[in-house]
Amino acid sequence: MITATKGIRVRAAAVLATASAVLAGGVLTAAPAQAVTTPTITAKAGYVMNNANSKQLYAKGATTKLSTGSTTKIMTAAVVLSQSNLNLNTKVTIQKAYSDYIVANNASSARLIVGDKVTVRQLLYGLMLPSGCDAAYALADKFGTGSTRAARVKNFIAKMNNKAKSFGMTNTKFDSFDGIGNGSNYSTAKDLSILAKNALKNANFRAVVKTKSYQAKTVTKTGTTRTMAAWANTNTLLGYKGTFGVKTGSGPEAKYCLVFASTLNGKTIVGTVLASTNATTRTADVKKLITYGFAKA
Repeated sequence: MITATKGIRVRAAAVLATASAVLAGGVLTAAPAQAVTTPTITAKAGYVMNNANSKQLYAKGATTKLSTGSTTKIMTAAVVLSQSNLNLNTKVTIQKAYSDYIVANNASSARLIVGDKVTVRQLLYGLMLPSGCDAAYALADKFGTGSTRAARVKNFIAKMNNKAKSFGMTNTKFDSFDGIGNGSNYSTAKDLSILAKNALKNANFRAVVKTKSYQAKTVTKTGTTRTMAAWANTNTLLGYKGTFGVKTGSGPEAKYCLVFASTLNGKTIVGTVLASTNATTRTADVKKLITYGFAKA
């Protein structure tokens, strides 16, 4: 009896020791988290990268050359903001040519009035929030070099292409100041993300693109002060998971596009979707990429 009892105690001790060893070895740990599923988007092209180190987080048709629509205006703003000795309070007189251009092209408008004296800062808000092609024209005319308006616009577009090269946008060509191309205005989801990353280094650019609504006072051609109608940002994703920019785009050829930037828990991602089928799918595409981007960053 004594021998049997002793044997039982030995076996029990051995089982306990084995269990302790298993626990110490970490075998009985929680199951690892499942891998994040790569999202499916309707857009022809999409790209997401980590803003800190430019690491690719997602890519679909990322180097496919596509029409960019009004996302072109990111470069318009970048060129203006890179001018030496830039004074954002400089006034620009709105010309009839700008409003005629809007009418002729049925283009998006900041509703600028001929004769008004609008500051460069106000034009940047008019460019990026309501996506005013009249504001884009005014800025190209102001910051291009030449003796005629046509020459100044041509020079400004050349500055846009030079800036693209300096950023390393190897699959991009601009032939307009606003995205209403003349047959060869194109970029890629990757290049536009690179553009956004560089543009966002400018504090004035960041201040503009994160703004949901802006209202300005301008001086009219008679010298009185006019309060302009408020401009609402066409980017309705502002605030979604830390989204603070950047620019929408649309058009018959471009379809629905969006360049975006978001910061969450100390991480910033930048990305682009090009040629989504409509505004609803564009929003859904970007939300998927933001969620995925932060999971991979």
